[in-house]
Formats: sequence, C-alpha cells, structure tokens
Amino acid sequence: MKKKRFFLVAAVFLCLMLILAVGCAADPEPAPPDDPDEAEAPAERTTVKVGTVGPLTGGAATYGISVRDGVRIAIDEANENEEIEGVYLDLITEDSQGDWSLAANAFSKLIDQDGVNVIIGAVLSSETEAGGPIAMDAGIPAISATSTATGLTVGNPYLFRNCLSDEVQASQLAEYAYEELGLERFAILYTNNDYGVALRVAFEETASDLAEVVAVEAFMDGDENFRPQLTTIQQQDPEALFIAGYYTEAAKIAQQAKEQGMNVQILGADGFYSSVLLEIGEDAVEGAIFTAAFHAGDDSPEVVSFVEKYTAQFGDEPDMFAAQGYDAARIVIEAMKRQGTDPEQIREGIAETTDFPGITGNTSIDEEGDTLKDVLILKVENGVFERIR
Repeated sequence: MKKKRFFLVAAVFLCLMLILAVGCAADPEPAPPDDPDEAEAPAERTTVKVGTVGPLTGGAATYGISVRDGVRIAIDEANENEEIEGVYLDLITEDSQGDWSLAANAFSKLIDQDGVNVIIGAVLSSETEAGGPIAMDAGIPAISATSTATGLTVGNPYLFRNCLSDEVQASQLAEYAYEELGLERFAILYTNNDYGVALRVAFEETASDLAEVVAVEAFMDGDENFRPQLTTIQQQDPEALFIAGYYTEAAKIAQQAKEQGMNVQILGADGFYSSVLLEIGEDAVEGAIFTAAFHAGDDSPEVVSFVEKYTAQFGDEPDMFAAQGYDAARIVIEAMKRQGTDPEQIREGIAETTDFPGITGNTSIDEEGDTLKDVLILKVENGVFERIR
C-alpha cells in the first residue's frame, strides 16, 4: 500500500515538472501594459520624461482626466511622427485628487524621483499655486492648461499657462453683453470659492464701469436651492444674470430662475462648457451665453482631426479641458523642437511662444508667463453649443 502511494506521488511530481518545463520553454509575447504610461521607448531614441499633475479621482476628476487624455494624444503624435529627432517622450501622470497638498507632493515626486524635464499641470488653480514654487526651486518648467486664477504666473519664470485668466474672461464677457447685446442691468450670482470670486470681481468691475450691477449674491459649492438668492435678485429687475460657477449649479440656477418667472439673459464663463449643463438645464439654459477657449464644432482641419482622434481613442467628444491639455503639450513639444530638451531650454522655448496656432486659438506667452489669446463666446442654440464670437 505504501509502495503504491509512493509511485502515485512520484508520478504526479513528474507530471508537474513536465508542465513547468513546457511552460518555461515557451517564449510568449508579453501582454501590452494596461497603463499607456508604461510603454517602452525604442532602443535607438533617448527618453525625455514629461510629467502631468491633476485630479484623476475625486470630485474634479472629469477635468483632470480630460487634460491628461488631451496631453496623451499630443505626446503620442510626437512619438509616432518622430517630431523631435532621436527623442522619445515618456509621459508620467500623477493623481492629485483635487487636493493642493497632494499636488505639491506630486510635483516633488515627478522632479526628485522620476526626473522629469517639464510638467504639464496642474489642473486646478490651487494645485498649480502649490506646485509652482516647487518647480521654480528645482528649475523645472511647468505649464498649466486650465488654472485660471488671476496673477497665477506672476513672479515665477518657470510657471506658464495657456488658458485665459478669470479676469480676462469675465471682463470681455461684460463688454460683449453691454456692447453687442445692449444689456445694461446686471445681477451676479457666484460660487464662494477662488474661481467664483475671481469671476465676480472682474465682471462686477467691468459691468459697473459700463452699465449698472443691481445685485450680487453668493452660493456654496454643492448647493441645491438657489431660490432665496434669486428672489432677492428678481426684486432688482435685472436684464441679465451672470452665474460665476460650474455647469451643475448653473443648470439648476437657470431652472429655478425660469420657475420663478425671471426673464433674464443667462451669462457664464468657461465652467459652463459641459454637456451636463444641457442634460440638467434642458430648455432653461437655451440661449445661455458664456466664454470658452474651445469649440468642438469648429470646422477647421486641426480641430476636426483632434476631435476625431480623441473620440476614437476615448469614446467621447473632447471638452475644453482636453483641448487645452493638447495645446499645452503641443507648446512644450514645439519648444523642444526649437530650443532642445533640457529643462532650461524647454523653459526658454515656452517663454518665447508667439502666435502658436493651437486648436484653442492663436496663443502667445507674455513676459509674466501668462497667455494672450482671444476669448471665444458660445451660446446654447437648439440644445447644442454654437460659437457666436
């Protein structure tokens, strides 16, 4: 009985050894990496590391993911077309979760551990404010595609952005509303955060110089009921309501204003630019006018090409954040092609950017690292976004 058991165990052992030998002898192709950041550079090309920082999880993830995906398309184009001779760009992404302290840590990791030569980011203004000094101390250039806080780049020669500030957006919209739409009585309803306050201040200053601001009310992020503020505003009989906030609250404000019988022109900034505004607001946002840096419906070959690539790769139409991320990466790539790939060369190349023909418009960088470009103005017409300027 013991001998039979011994031979049985031995036979099983031999079978296992044969299976392992066959498995080891095979040389299958490795599975492609799940993360595109893990793609390997061709042996004949030098790797240059490019970092990104932004929220990929959390409440602001939609913005960070869009920026990252726009950057990815630009980086892939440069690698596939070998735009920078002998160079392969390796994209390394860091998730800030929308938290400024985590963004600061991400900047430090990308610089100290990963050895990036440039950072595209961060996404939120508070994140970029935290990371900018770290980049400057290390001598690593950074360009934000979406941080709109007024004065963000001032005093930091290593920090740039290719999006318009809140101040420029709001001021130009107030001028347009007065000069082109003939509006003279404005009310403002703003979200009480950095974004909303900056928009409110700029719009109020410009509108007060041109016409009259009859009411200013605030709300908090995540609020659902805006009827008390709208009632106060309605008593002042405004012709237009400037909502300084993001699309979710803006859509709900427009709905509740309509329910209260308010006949006002809804105005807003780039925070309106999302299909969610249309989904939630429905007919209440019909006719709304807002500033933006990109229009996916533009028929220029460059925009059409980008929209097609983005939609094919990610399954959805690109938003403004994706487009600005793409342009930020293209500005970096062009800087490398002109000046070189060392951090200081990239910084110099970005700083001298003039009339860069991006999909978000011609972009120049001023002496403070801020962007110079025209503001687009969009309008909701028949349930879609149409460009009116």
